[in-house]
Amino acid sequence: TSFYDKQKNEFIHIIDPKPRLFIVGAVHIAQALVSLARTTDFEIILIDPREHFATQERFPNCNILIEWPDEALSNFILDQATHLVTLTHDPKIDDPALIYVLKKNIGYIGSLGSKKTHQKRCERLLNIGFTKNDLCKVHGPIGLDIRAKTPAEIAISIMAEIISFRRYNNDK
Repeated sequence: TSFYDKQKNEFIHIIDPKPRLFIVGAVHIAQALVSLARTTDFEIILIDPREHFATQERFPNCNILIEWPDEALSNFILDQATHLVTLTHDPKIDDPALIYVLKKNIGYIGSLGSKKTHQKRCERLLNIGFTKNDLCKVHGPIGLDIRAKTPAEIAISIMAEIISFRRYNNDK
């Protein structure tokens, strides 16, 4: 976005920060999602405490943090250009990430799982003090409903939802 301020005789050009995507869970869908996010010019950080999944062989040229998500996320400044997806289906890994980011003002938050899995996730978060309003920030089931089946198709649906979220919110 650019404009000229006649009163100050200044040309102003706003440069948006590069969007950042945190992917929690080094699963098959994450492999396809890393590729798509790279293609769409996101900075990508993959977080998984399970070092046998989060390897450079499976995720070449990717910033991998082998840490618990809440600890890893605490080392970053999170803003509206920050997006997070949880993909493990494991509450021990996904929930700490959600708990951490729900207290921040970030962009897109999405979690993989069926409607039933998402309902259980929401119940756990409500039981520890989050409100229904807080939980509205979590897109679940994650991704646009394109009847995706394969890991690559699911990754496309996730990336499409993130892009839609970013464009819709940036155009307001």
